[in-house]
Amino acid sequence: MSQETTSKAAYTAAVASTNFIRNIIEADLAAGKHASRKWSGHPGPGPQQLAGPLDPAKIRTRFPPEPNGYLHFGHAKSICLNFGLAQDYGGRCHLRFDDTNPEKEEQEYVDSIIDAVQWLGFSWAGPTSGGQAESESNLYFASNYFDWMVEFAEYLIRSGHAYVDSQSADEMRASRGTLTEAGADSPFRERRAEESMDLFKRMQQGEFPDGAHILRARIDMAAANINLRDPAIYRIRHASHHNTGDRW
Repeated sequence: MSQETTSKAAYTAAVASTNFIRNIIEADLAAGKHASRKWSGHPGPGPQQLAGPLDPAKIRTRFPPEPNGYLHFGHAKSICLNFGLAQDYGGRCHLRFDDTNPEKEEQEYVDSIIDAVQWLGFSWAGPTSGGQAESESNLYFASNYFDWMVEFAEYLIRSGHAYVDSQSADEMRASRGTLTEAGADSPFRERRAEESMDLFKRMQQGEFPDGAHILRARIDMAAANINLRDPAIYRIRHASHHNTGDRW
């Protein structure tokens, strides 16, 4: 084999393997790994998706910023990666705002992020198909799914996988343990599901001040991963949300 032929072969191999993410995508597409995936047209629980038609997008990526400030260069890299991959492989990229902290987020930042994505030349709308525009817009807000989040939290309470803790933040911090020492169970860890459910519903109604109660997942206070030691699921925050107002 001549040196020129060897060089061309090396170049072709390099082009075909631009990075590990593209390699994974191309391998999955070639194997038809997700060919039977369904999509109802918008995010939702599993049963909703399973009832939908086959997904017209070959892949789905997302850019999930929290609207608590202006974007920087690192965000631009993520935008180009996620929107670019969807564009290159006949997919869709979702712009999904992770807006669940009303104390730090503002509509001004939402507008700025939308403008930045468009300025970089990308769109979250579905591409044209057969000469007609797709109905998908793929612009989503986590806050639009607060109802589902509450349903999921209540399911965890009923099934014994979550409880309302009434310790102070300092007490919970002291009982969390360290990277080398296990944490201690909360005195409210064995609270009956009915009592936790009653408190959780009253939390939603704004009956208690900030910090009075917190909903925690019941996992393992001795877990080696400190993040699995009964992490917080819901806190009380008396603050107006840029998208949902004072509803929750």
